[in-house]
Amino acid sequence: MTTLNIVKPPEGVQAPVIAPSANQVATPSAPPAAPNFASKSVPRHLARGVIGFGLIIGSLALLPVAGPAVLLAAPLSLVAFKGCPTCWMVGLAQTISRGRLERQCVDGVCTLTKAHPAAKHG
Repeated sequence: MTTLNIVKPPEGVQAPVIAPSANQVATPSAPPAAPNFASKSVPRHLARGVIGFGLIIGSLALLPVAGPAVLLAAPLSLVAFKGCPTCWMVGLAQTISRGRLERQCVDGVCTLTKAHPAAKHG
């Protein structure tokens, strides 16, 4: 089952041609690649989380003692998180599920299924 939403431009107006971006595949059956926030291992990802949350909590806890200059440590947590705490949590789920789940897309409908043991990439 394929669903197409077609919107025609008003008469006399030419529709713009939109080229696919660099990270998108030009085939209509393949979905665009999702961002990857995963780490190489779960312990490494958890270490990044400890560092990131430690920087945020530490900068707020030390504010009364060290003054506002300590707040400069909080933005460094974004480096540890590779973005934001939500990005880190998505990456944790990706890291844990790597090799255990695979996405299969058929007729524009994508589902997650257990990966076959032979399909694991190691």
